[in-house]
Amino acid sequence: MEEISLNNLPKHIAVIMDGNGRWAKSRGALRIFGHQNGIKAVRETVEACAELGVGYLTLYTFSTENWGRPQVEVDGIMDLLVKTIGDEVPRLHKNNVQMKCIGDMDALPATARKNMEKGIETTKNNTGLVLNIALSYSGKWDIIQAVRKTASAVKSGEMSEEAIDEEQFSHYLSTYPAPDVDMLIRTGGDHRISNYLLWQSAYAELLFLDVLWPDFRKSHLLEAIKTFQTRDRRFGKTHD
Repeated sequence: MEEISLNNLPKHIAVIMDGNGRWAKSRGALRIFGHQNGIKAVRETVEACAELGVGYLTLYTFSTENWGRPQVEVDGIMDLLVKTIGDEVPRLHKNNVQMKCIGDMDALPATARKNMEKGIETTKNNTGLVLNIALSYSGKWDIIQAVRKTASAVKSGEMSEEAIDEEQFSHYLSTYPAPDVDMLIRTGGDHRISNYLLWQSAYAELLFLDVLWPDFRKSHLLEAIKTFQTRDRRFGKTHD
């Protein structure tokens, strides 16, 4: 922790929590066992971000494509989601963390949606870390729903076509008012962003780690932030 510069923290960290299934398989267990053991990694990541003073953390929890997984795994993940929210919201609230959900909440089972809404309501006035839970989410979905909202605003006369620019468009993305992603971490060893925060990650620093998500700990996050702080972020410009 003492090696981290608090003056150069990523304002918005995004994480693709990959490797749960492989972690479980290596232990001869069902995939849901990996998801269950990934909760400790989530807890340590949230706590570390809150301690450091990171503004926003967005976790890729369940993508729109994940609905195509075997039904028994989907059902297990939804049941786990309900239990985890119930267990973790009091801790989040105590630590002044504000929980939000980004994604198509209408696609969630009623119980999962109800628990998520309850957690959002409980923590809505907290002023610390903003924790975005990406559920039934994809980057393409996010852009399309923002396009629809923009078109509706133009049609209603709320705004003109000429007023549409990058800043205005970003107001309709599900992550608003979070800033663009500064650092995107993917565990599990794969080198792709899997339809995640496509607009928001345009200039994110990408870190691909070999560690499987259930083994991810606070130390891994701190090492990632140290790496981020060595990057020369030019945003397409030069320093000459």
